[in-house]
Amino acid sequence: MGEGPATGGTGSVTGRPEPATAGSFAEWKARRDRLAVRAVAYGAVHSREIGGRLRRAGVAPEEVRGVADLARIPVLSKDDLPALQVADPPFGGMLAVPVESLRRIYRSPGPIHDPEGDGDDFWRLAPAVRAAGFRPGDVVLNTFSYHLTPGGLMLDAGFRAAGCIVVPGGVGNTAAQVELAIATRATGYAGTPQFLLTLLERARELRAGGRPLRDRDAPPLFRRALVTGAPLPPPLRARLQEEFGVDVYQSYGTADCGTLGYECERKDGWHVARDLVIELLVPGDRRPAAEGQAGEVVVTSPNEVYPLVRFGTGDLSAWKSEPCPCGREGPRLAGFLGRVGEGVKVKGMFVHPRELAAALGGDPVVERYQAVVREDAAGRDRLAVRIEIAGGRGEKDARVAEEVARLRARVAEAVKLRAEVEAVRAGTIPEDAPALVDERRSRAARSFPPGR
Repeated sequence: MGEGPATGGTGSVTGRPEPATAGSFAEWKARRDRLAVRAVAYGAVHSREIGGRLRRAGVAPEEVRGVADLARIPVLSKDDLPALQVADPPFGGMLAVPVESLRRIYRSPGPIHDPEGDGDDFWRLAPAVRAAGFRPGDVVLNTFSYHLTPGGLMLDAGFRAAGCIVVPGGVGNTAAQVELAIATRATGYAGTPQFLLTLLERARELRAGGRPLRDRDAPPLFRRALVTGAPLPPPLRARLQEEFGVDVYQSYGTADCGTLGYECERKDGWHVARDLVIELLVPGDRRPAAEGQAGEVVVTSPNEVYPLVRFGTGDLSAWKSEPCPCGREGPRLAGFLGRVGEGVKVKGMFVHPRELAAALGGDPVVERYQAVVREDAAGRDRLAVRIEIAGGRGEKDARVAEEVARLRARVAEAVKLRAEVEAVRAGTIPEDAPALVDERRSRAARSFPPGR
């Protein structure tokens, strides 16, 4: 699970990791203990949130001598951050440095304010970039948003730290991004796996339409990709690799924690970043998850700007303890297995029931609503919102079209995504229907509290 040198290894003279050994596993455990001690000691002094949580739990920092002692400290859920930040703006008492020392401040769905400290590759993404086979001089199209949320600049910093040239494509504008990638001879892609498929299909359509997209000597559109922000179902990966010839790798992280894990060339689980501690805790009783058992990803990090102690991401994963043939030490995460928090990721962005409630719950024309997340045949996310209009007006009422257009804009503003919004007849949505339902095939169905 190491970041290693620029080649992505753990220190061999050949640039490849040495074979995993019992000694390296023991070293991994010892490093985790040291990181836990550092995070608690630093956070107790510099983070009001961590210091307060330790005092309420009756835990003195010096009593934490390793990962096992973290069990005495309550978990801070990511879902609690919005209220925490409202009570103690702008970062809920979690920032360990003066605000004036930050490079940027972002606003993620929730809403949650995220800090970026000074220095290159603040989120430590370069090891994931190197492990995916990117090399200095590669031209990479980055399709994450550069606006408000940190995703675009997170990836941008990691690729630049690895010596790549970044094309800041941002979101949407499919045809323009295809032409931009071709014009710049981009052989690398960064973004969600679903949008990668969209770009590749669009490029094929433009060629079929007789549009001159490239000269004969230009390289293929994207040789390799680093995808994140959305699940990568095996059928989608197979199609991207076999039908379009793109070598696809996954990275896993959050704006709060930075990079948490990434794939090596074996593509068999996520190696955990070296500079933090991950626990997997069974939802409900918070006991450590057994081998192969799903548990919430809980992070402890001695980051000097934004230290974290037992931060519950809401993501579910499981341990894979057998050594990886690549030689990186320690167990791996088995990938994304779902969520325990309220947030559902759609097209790389979290959608929360509270955001839907803020957009629709107080509107006088909305009697009841429900949002449903589905996948289309190609595995792309689709967000649809059904709304019952107050007064029993049907979907064909002339005034309803105007209301739907207005409500569509409110939903888009609240969740930062375009949604399909439709008016339905009164009684279509059951009174106890959940406000947000995830029906995607790539994960277990989940639902959240009623929409009114």
